[in-house]
Amino acid sequence: MMNTIIWGIEILLGIAGGIAVGSGVIAFILVLDIVPRLAQLTFSYHRVHWYEGALITGSIVGTVGDFWNWKGAFNPLVGILIGLFYGIFNGLLAAALTEVLNVLPILAKRLHMHHYILGLLLAMVAGKVAGSLFDWFVFQK
Repeated sequence: MMNTIIWGIEILLGIAGGIAVGSGVIAFILVLDIVPRLAQLTFSYHRVHWYEGALITGSIVGTVGDFWNWKGAFNPLVGILIGLFYGIFNGLLAAALTEVLNVLPILAKRLHMHHYILGLLLAMVAGKVAGSLFDWFVFQK
């Protein structure tokens, strides 16, 4: 009886946490206007429903794949393709965040680095790549 109550509480907390985190991610994407901005940049306003569907489908497939531990179920080429799409999404998210907040111009102005903004961008990209590779080679075993 006690195990059933504990399982019920764990399930309830898991669902509540998932809803809270999912709502936060969707709110973040909405605040950044990623979908309309992407449609504007690619001149594809008529395909905005495809972007929304891709976000929802990717979220569902990613969640199911995480729950069912799909790591070994794919050909390495499929894994590379999924990683490519994941990287594109993260890049778009980072670019949208940077564009909305105007982080780089403010940072360059405050640190008096107007002439070094290209180096700052390259350092950010190199740091992201190094962190991703470190995570991949160290923690994926």
